[in-house]
Parts: sequence; structure tokens; C-alpha cells
Amino acid sequence: MKRPTQAYTPEFSHAFQNKLQEYGMTCSMSRKGNGWDNAPTESWFNSFNNERGHGIRHATHAEIKAVAFEYIEVFHNRKRPHSTLGYRSPIQFLENWIREPHQQ
Repeated sequence: MKRPTQAYTPEFSHAFQNKLQEYGMTCSMSRKGNGWDNAPTESWFNSFNNERGHGIRHATHAEIKAVAFEYIEVFHNRKRPHSTLGYRSPIQFLENWIREPHQQ
């Protein structure tokens, strides 16, 4: 089920939520004005700045893009343990999730 870019209908919202539940997933959307939506993103940027960017000035846009790519694709997604994932990396979490049986 694709998530539309147009206005949501109550029927679609219920179907979308039900499909997420079938796969054991939790939707991260909340009510309008709820500041918790940005918390994971703010936490990620804080980690990135502390672990790779704090106090470093890059000479070019390409240089910071390379640093960000290495951090995200090599370190963050493959190696860095995440407390919300049971101290596993996102790759480890995904591999475990794929091996588990799910309803379809």
C-alpha cells in the first residue's frame, strides 16, 4: 500500500494503520503540533555533530557530503548500536526482522 501525497481520508488512514500493525510496525506520525515528531531527527543530528562534525570546518560542499555519506552508510547504518533497536545496528535489526515470520 503506497502512502498518497494528496489529502488523507479516514478510510485510508485506518487501512494504512492496519497494514503497519500487520507488519509489527508503529507509525511515527502524531497529532498536529506535537513536538515529539522531530525528536528522532534532532537526536540523529546531535549524534552526527558530536561524532563527526563538532568543531570541524570543511573546505568544500563535496567534502562535507563525503563525510556525511561515510557516517550514514558505513558507520551509522552498519556498525553503530542504537538503544531503540536493542543496541543493534539498523542493519542487524533489519536482518533479524527479515528472518522473523510476519503476517501478510
